[in-house]
Amino acid sequence: MSGAERPEGKEAAAAAGEPGRSLGPSDVSPDEGVVEDLPLIDEKAVEQLTEGLISHYLPDLQRSKSALQELTQNQVVLLETLEQEISKFKECNSIVDINALFSEAKHYHNKLVNIRNEMMMLHEKTSKLKKRALKLQQKRQKEELEREQQREKELEREKQLTAKPAKRT
Repeated sequence: MSGAERPEGKEAAAAAGEPGRSLGPSDVSPDEGVVEDLPLIDEKAVEQLTEGLISHYLPDLQRSKSALQELTQNQVVLLETLEQEISKFKECNSIVDINALFSEAKHYHNKLVNIRNEMMMLHEKTSKLKKRALKLQQKRQKEELEREQQREKELEREKQLTAKPAKRT
């Protein structure tokens, strides 16, 4: 910008004698006089300085960006690996639970086998006792029958031994 292109601001216009406008204490800008204090800057120099600044910091920023991307990818890989390990631990815990269930099932299976063996043994004993009771019952019936027959024989014998009065004819 040249000196002719510089805007002077409303204050300068008012001081130059704009009609109907007077300057008051609240109309004073805090930037007043700053524009005049800045030296004229060549736009080409600004562009070259900007390019120099960018060329100086851009490679470091690009390396930082790629390092951050690599770190992010590594974090994603680590998170996936961690999730896999967590699922493996969960599987291990479920395997431990399954093993506990199998050992409990084996314990109860053994109990069932023992109960079954006891029931078979009790069945055999009851069968033997029933057979023995039947034999004893048959023996008693036989003995009672024999006693009854013996009693009948004795009664018959007594009848025969009993004197009979002779008949008079």
